[in-house]
Amino acid sequence: MKNKSIMKTNSIMKNIKIALLTLFAGAAMTACNMQPPGSESTGEAAETKAIPVKVMELSIEPITVTQTVTSTVVAFEETYLSPALSGRIRSVKVDVNDRVRKGQLLVEMDRTQLDQTTLQFQQLSTDLARMDTLLQYGSVTQQAYDQMKAQVETTELILQNLEENTLLRAPYAGIITGKYYNDGELYSPTPNTPAGKAALISMIQIDPVKVMVNLSETYLPLVKEGMTATVNTDVYPDLTFSGKIFRIHPTVSAASRTFAAEVKIPNGQAKLAPGMFARVSLEMGESEGLMVPAISVLQQSGTNQRYIMLNENGSAKKVNVNIIKRYDDQLEIYSPEIHGGEQLIYAGQARLEDGTPVNVVAE
Repeated sequence: MKNKSIMKTNSIMKNIKIALLTLFAGAAMTACNMQPPGSESTGEAAETKAIPVKVMELSIEPITVTQTVTSTVVAFEETYLSPALSGRIRSVKVDVNDRVRKGQLLVEMDRTQLDQTTLQFQQLSTDLARMDTLLQYGSVTQQAYDQMKAQVETTELILQNLEENTLLRAPYAGIITGKYYNDGELYSPTPNTPAGKAALISMIQIDPVKVMVNLSETYLPLVKEGMTATVNTDVYPDLTFSGKIFRIHPTVSAASRTFAAEVKIPNGQAKLAPGMFARVSLEMGESEGLMVPAISVLQQSGTNQRYIMLNENGSAKKVNVNIIKRYDDQLEIYSPEIHGGEQLIYAGQARLEDGTPVNVVAE
């Protein structure tokens, strides 16, 4: 009997505990579901709070079409000087890195044949002058006179050729880049230079210099001789050099679909040196495009997709765009959804999503 009484008491206590736990759980759920008056409207207000932004009107503007290509500065002229025939070198009067003026004597070859021909020409010229007097008096025939005159003219041509090949002069003002023989050596017309040419000395013209640019065949109708080009180098990042197109090559490469044009650049201060890397920009005319501040264009996280945010009746609208070209802090963009007149959000756009309420603030 005693055991039965204990078991009955334990059962009652268990039922009381279950009831208390149920009561407390119900009270807790009721408390969680209760809200103070007006709390729901406050949450909705927080969700619909407009984000302050700044906007500008989009418009289609004229844009200067500029084509920029990379190239290398080269000498305007490069010459490998040598006589027409082999012979002994009497004197080499310059050395590498010497600056020379046009017409300056650079190399003197053996003068024996030149001096002999000079004397012969002088004698023939004297004889011709005498025959001219005799012809007036009828002492010589016209035929004899004409034969002498032809001999003088032939000797004069030979003398000029000998002088050009004995006394080698600078064809232009420039700088000596190579010296391949010394005084007293015997010159032989065999290739002896890095370029595979035979030469006594080599020289270049560096005022002006030039760059060769390869342009897409689509620009062939637009590129004209005399067009202005701007040239920038890494060596002088703060300087811009100006040049003009002076030669356009007439053919298009079938492999690259490009054609070549040469740009002449004045180089009076000798800042540009052959071999320098250069960026050449050419203005190809004007077109119309949509320009926006670079800071207004955002990138979709994890992708290369660019987009902008527009203000459309107080709500943000996301529009995907393609970047056509960069102009310093401006970007030319394109989207079939933009036609001009839209309000571009350029400040505060990073916090927006499509459909977010916005509040336009003054500048």
